[in-house]
Amino acid sequence: MSCKNYQDELAESLFGGTASAELTKHIAECAECAKEAKGLRATMDLLDTWKAPEPSPYFDQKMTVLMREEQAKAPAGFFERMREYLLLSTGRQFRPALAGGLALALLLGGGGYAGVTVLTQQHQQVQASAAVDDLQILDRNEQAIQQMDQLLDDDGPGPDGSDQPAS
Repeated sequence: MSCKNYQDELAESLFGGTASAELTKHIAECAECAKEAKGLRATMDLLDTWKAPEPSPYFDQKMTVLMREEQAKAPAGFFERMREYLLLSTGRQFRPALAGGLALALLLGGGGYAGVTVLTQQHQQVQASAAVDDLQILDRNEQAIQQMDQLLDDDGPGPDGSDQPAS
């Protein structure tokens, strides 16, 4: 096995676990891993000798005084509270608003794109059908003229023999 595979096992053996036979054999054979193990043991021994300092006997009294001073301060204004809230918060509370805003932007953008494509298609249809509309109007005018001619022909000659209808 390579040295990388023994790194996790080496750390576990130093935290109170027992080293496997393979690990001890590898440390005996590999100078780099032996140096790493020796350094980790020295660090752990140094940490075992370290003692946390005792808090000051006046710590509780000082903390109480600081708490009273903070409570006695005048309340901050609305804008100051909002500034602190925005600067010191994690931003998790803004995620739903951000998601809603992005969804709205997506809907508006998609709707705008759909509207533009529909208008473009309608504009193309209007241009293509303008010639057809003109032909249909001319056809209707021609039909109207023919119907007018037929009405005039149906009246026939007037009583005096002229082509004028009787009034």
